[in-house]
Amino acid sequence: MNPGVLESVLVLLIVSVFTVSIFRRFRLPAILAYLCVGVMVGPHGLAWVPDSEATRLLAEYGVVFLLFTVGLEFSLPRLLAMRHAVLGLGSAQVALTTLVVGSVAWVLGLSKAAAFVVGGAVAMSSTAIVIRQLTERLELNSRHGGLSVGILLFQDLAVIPFLILIPVLAGENQDAVVWELLWALIKGVVVVVAMFSVGHWILRPLFHEIASSRSSELFTLTALLMALAAAWITHFAGLSLALGAFLAGMMLGETEFRHQVEADIRPFRDVLLGLFFITIGMLLDLSVLPGILHWTVLVLVSIIGVKLAIVVALARLTGAEPGVAVRTGIVLAQAGEFGLVLLSLTLGARLLDHHNAQIILAAFIFSMALSPLMINYNGVIAKRFFAGSYLRQREQFLHDVVQDARDLSGHVIICGYGRIGQNIARLLAKEGFERIALDLDPVRVRDARTAGERVFYGDSTHQEMLEAAGIARARALVLSFDDVAASMKILSQARRLRPDIPILVRTRDDTDLERLQHAGATEVVPETLEASLMLSSHLLLLLNVPVSRVLREVKEVRDSRYRLLREYFHGQEDAEAGPEADGGAKRLQIVKLEDGAHAVTRTLNEIRLEQLGVEVTALLRDGIRSEAPTPQTQLRAGDTLVLFGTAGAIEAAEVRLLRG
Repeated sequence: MNPGVLESVLVLLIVSVFTVSIFRRFRLPAILAYLCVGVMVGPHGLAWVPDSEATRLLAEYGVVFLLFTVGLEFSLPRLLAMRHAVLGLGSAQVALTTLVVGSVAWVLGLSKAAAFVVGGAVAMSSTAIVIRQLTERLELNSRHGGLSVGILLFQDLAVIPFLILIPVLAGENQDAVVWELLWALIKGVVVVVAMFSVGHWILRPLFHEIASSRSSELFTLTALLMALAAAWITHFAGLSLALGAFLAGMMLGETEFRHQVEADIRPFRDVLLGLFFITIGMLLDLSVLPGILHWTVLVLVSIIGVKLAIVVALARLTGAEPGVAVRTGIVLAQAGEFGLVLLSLTLGARLLDHHNAQIILAAFIFSMALSPLMINYNGVIAKRFFAGSYLRQREQFLHDVVQDARDLSGHVIICGYGRIGQNIARLLAKEGFERIALDLDPVRVRDARTAGERVFYGDSTHQEMLEAAGIARARALVLSFDDVAASMKILSQARRLRPDIPILVRTRDDTDLERLQHAGATEVVPETLEASLMLSSHLLLLLNVPVSRVLREVKEVRDSRYRLLREYFHGQEDAEAGPEADGGAKRLQIVKLEDGAHAVTRTLNEIRLEQLGVEVTALLRDGIRSEAPTPQTQLRAGDTLVLFGTAGAIEAAEVRLLRG
């Protein structure tokens, strides 16, 4: 590697690590951090890193992997399930925004080609920022959240035609642009049909063969090969690299290997995509910003205003209440990463001059910087201007729940009516218990109510919804969904209203078990531990262990809050998953004391591992295992201790045992 390139990469990595960590601390999107890095270290900032072909090439691969992972998310069943929001509302938003913004840009002096692409770039919103913010605010399944996701899906899909058109529009012979577009369309159709035909017959058998080898390295190499080979094919056909990657992602998205491929590709995508946003930041010339600041602010306000107005109008035409329409418009009013992709391609194709490019680029970046603030306060803004109409629908939901639950007493409230919630309801009905369920999926609620079940559309995290469901008279509350953030919020509300009500919480594993218990859960049921318990009990019965003894063992495990099942040794797969997958869960780990270890000749009481949050569950000495050794146990050379605690605590305990 060229030493100059290596130095540039090192500078980018150092500044990126520092900047992203600061942005994460303030819960701001990493995209904004990368843009700031580019502005700071680029040729128009501190000039630590040149805007070279090498960095741009790596950044382009970031876009390739981004489109590849977007393609993995697209499937015909998903598009059909969300066809009204995606194909109807989404297509209208992209088309109308492109037309309005493009027309204004053309009137203001841009060429037709540049105006068209700028209009398309403005039509795109930030999928990464919107999904993250809505998820953190527990609004992803709300009415405005559902509309926003549907529009974002179509925006992601609409990028593909622009990727085909930009190279054609950048051609020198503008008189033959119609024929060029037609020829690009023909090539695009041929390439798509050919790739899907080949992929249908080859990809699934190929990945089956690769998966059977049980080699993660080979699987990752094959996924990379598919993404880059498809990108090369479309590039060879005169189309964009990103188009081929998107098609490869769609083909793999129809297979059972989609999730594994996405997990393997994500590290490459995130790092290279971060580099892409850094190169976008490098394009922003801070020296000219004071002179164009008034134009930048005007364009920024125009982008937010136009997108807000168009989304609100279209949402209202589809039947959304004014408040929901406004919240959807606020969420989608910013520019996005695909808009930056299109803008960078436009700059590379020289469709925009430097002055106009700086104004639009600065406005895009500022709108993305404002988007977390806008999304966080979307509800406050909507309620302030549309309090009556916005709250009317919510009050109607509350009224329906109150009317149905007013005669209930000693009933069970089920929060979440997915598969587990429905199974709970059926068992309660079989035993004659009254129940009422709340869910945020309108289709599920509609179908269940049509079938005669007592299910209502409502957000369980809201105190008034729990009150409407009769929590003051309820016998128990069940949280049947696996969402720790929402569960914590419901526990807080429920304990404020009814400190004595039993609350059962479902979770995927034991990572957040203690946190949920401290928040007020009467019982936390981790799926993985319950599955282990059920398999073990069935096995013991098959081994002719008396039923009474099996029931006693099961009861002891549950009474100890799954203590026995939570102690396990993490294997190689857990280590490869990394600390984020671990989530701070406790595990078992062995430490062997060699001659000269600090703990030799000392007692467990002297070592005081409990101060570190670590417990000695067993001691192996001369081949004999001793369970739960006493604090007075004196340690010897050759002893093997079985420690139980988090990874960090065990590491500290190991240091204390061996070195003091």
